[in-house]
Amino acid sequence: MPFHLPLAELELGQHLYWRIGNLNLHGQVFLSSWIVIGVLLAFVVLGTRRMERDPRGAQNLLEFLWDYIRDLTRDQIGEKAYRDWIPFIGTLFLFIFVSNWGGALIPWKLVHLPSGELGAPTADSNTTIALALLVSLAYFYAGLSRKGLRFFEYYVDPIPMMVPFKLIEDFTRPLSLSMRLFGNIVADELVVAVLVFLVPLIVPLPVMFLGLFTSAIQALIFATLAAYYIGEAVHEYHH
Repeated sequence: MPFHLPLAELELGQHLYWRIGNLNLHGQVFLSSWIVIGVLLAFVVLGTRRMERDPRGAQNLLEFLWDYIRDLTRDQIGEKAYRDWIPFIGTLFLFIFVSNWGGALIPWKLVHLPSGELGAPTADSNTTIALALLVSLAYFYAGLSRKGLRFFEYYVDPIPMMVPFKLIEDFTRPLSLSMRLFGNIVADELVVAVLVFLVPLIVPLPVMFLGLFTSAIQALIFATLAAYYIGEAVHEYHH
């Protein structure tokens, strides 16, 4: 695996690039993301194709997920505003959950590419940063759409001196969200890869099961924090 470390750049492995004009796009990230999206769409179509009053199978699981995501969103955002954000929080949770589990269960390396290799979308910092930026945009949109310009009162509460500190906090949130998710998923994949190389078949299995658990927890943490940030934006401050 090529490893390059100049003064201001870190590169692990090789990447498949799609060149569109002056842009270089990470092809393997798009491919693996489309696979995850395809799995989710297929599951939703399967679960809603024949709706029954007494749900079974995929429909039962879909309704359980809906109730779970609804309760999570309501707890973090509040009763008055949570309904509008269920689709956003649910999409984040399901995409990250399936991506993480896909990285642990799917033998991506069996798919050969001209360069680079497939892997879990969330094991690439481009994906986690993009998701975190979406959360940041949702945070500002939620505050401005609900409060208008009153949203900026938050930055001078309790005193105007807090403005730079709160601006720094808002811009570091996406970084912490993305790095937490990226770091945990990559670390898990590296540990499993090293154990498979050193002690095949026996030792890696418990670690892989632990990785499935931590992958689910990471999806839950990301979705919960995203809902919490949006809840902060729509919360009314009383002086």
